[in-house]
Amino acid sequence: MRRIDTAFLPETLCRSVVFWVLVWLAAPVQAQDFVWTPGLQRVYTDLQKANVQPARQLLAREPTHNGIRIFVDDYADMLTLVTSDDDQLFATWSDREAERLDGLQSLDDTSPWQRVLQAEVRLHWAFIKLKFGKEMSASWDVIRAYKLLADNQKRFPDFLPTYKSLGTLHIMIGSVPESYSWVASLLGLRGTIQQGQQEISRAQRDPVFGLEARLIDLMVRAYVLRFTEADSQTLQQLIRANPDNLLLHFFGATIEQKNGHSEQALTYLNARPTAASYQPIPVMDNILGDIYLQKGQYGTATRHFQRFLSTYRGRNFLKDSYYKLFLCQWLANEPDASARPLLVQVTRVGRQAVESDKAAQKLAEQYLKRSPSAQQKVLMRARLAADGGYTDSALAYLRPYTEARFPALAEQIEYNYRLGRIYQRRNAPDTAAPYLSRALTLADSPAARQQNLSFGASSALQLGYIYQQKNDRTRARSFFEKALSFKRHEYKNSVDNKAKAALSGL
Repeated sequence: MRRIDTAFLPETLCRSVVFWVLVWLAAPVQAQDFVWTPGLQRVYTDLQKANVQPARQLLAREPTHNGIRIFVDDYADMLTLVTSDDDQLFATWSDREAERLDGLQSLDDTSPWQRVLQAEVRLHWAFIKLKFGKEMSASWDVIRAYKLLADNQKRFPDFLPTYKSLGTLHIMIGSVPESYSWVASLLGLRGTIQQGQQEISRAQRDPVFGLEARLIDLMVRAYVLRFTEADSQTLQQLIRANPDNLLLHFFGATIEQKNGHSEQALTYLNARPTAASYQPIPVMDNILGDIYLQKGQYGTATRHFQRFLSTYRGRNFLKDSYYKLFLCQWLANEPDASARPLLVQVTRVGRQAVESDKAAQKLAEQYLKRSPSAQQKVLMRARLAADGGYTDSALAYLRPYTEARFPALAEQIEYNYRLGRIYQRRNAPDTAAPYLSRALTLADSPAARQQNLSFGASSALQLGYIYQQKNDRTRARSFFEKALSFKRHEYKNSVDNKAKAALSGL
């Protein structure tokens, strides 16, 4: 997981109210415990934009004996907790999950909404708990949500709201590495990526969850499958159609940055709505810091990381931010006396719940034991530029060098991997493949395996994609399986998920 007009035009508001009144009147009589009143629809629309303050004010006017109100109230809490990462607030509000589930269970169980909303509340809290390091409890919430949704699908197969979250869970289950698939089967969790995609596509027709389903579909393509130029165009159209939606701008930025399009991510963040009524999302400054670090604008990057640290109250991304502050100092050739204390701070703050913090901790410990070399500085500059999609700069950093200029095995592997990824991003797969193959060969040696480097798995994954595009299914399969064979590297979860997803599509 990142990065206005606050009033509706009168005619737009009128059309919205009329539409939802018609939906309400068309609802079955037995579903009166679950009523999408015009006020609740407005609240939910505001919350989907992260416009939390006016949403809570409107919510206070709604009757409490309504399952939709319970769900929307929980959604507001989820947004507040996952954007703030506030441990004290989490402790204060942690009993609300059980209260809301009890409230929903007491309502009409013949309504198709009853099980869907229980599942939605459980998934809200699974997401919250993951953010606060409560993985086991989060896992049980996911399992129970799955069973509720599967049951609802059997009872009400034509009820579209079921399929938004059920499809997401089927994709999650389908992307579990094969070595762990027995655990999912043992728990009664079954699903495939293709099945989940079809269900999310179906959910996009739903007037309530359609927008959220469209965003989920794009995030699945970005984080599990492959994000194409067509997907990027779809994302741009979605954000243009919703200029006052802060969450879309944030997630659009995180998706584009993840896929090496940092300049587009920067465009989304610069165009985001900034009214005071929106929920603060401090991590946006962390993302902006990342982008300016990739661009080599170290002073601007430093200001964004410092702003993030001064406004954020959680424990995630702290290691990552202090590590990036170190990079700003080190790459700007500042004295070690000012840069090294930032590495010490990495080891002292926050927690290791997200991959970026795990990577920061590992690198800080390495650099504190042995100061990074001048060659590593070259590789880091190239890495950052390439990750942001600034491939001209990345190539300029590496062109004066050959593999022989890097004495350490890890540096030789990274040199080849970086060049391979740069050419891959420049749509030159035939030039990229030999570099990625060389990186994989070096990384597959016993000496490299002992270092638990991520470059071997990542090289294998990218080679799999290259041969998949060439329709060479046999070689693609072998590389995706090779990616899964690397153990204990810091990006194992994300690489394994992508490799498993790719294998399921061959």
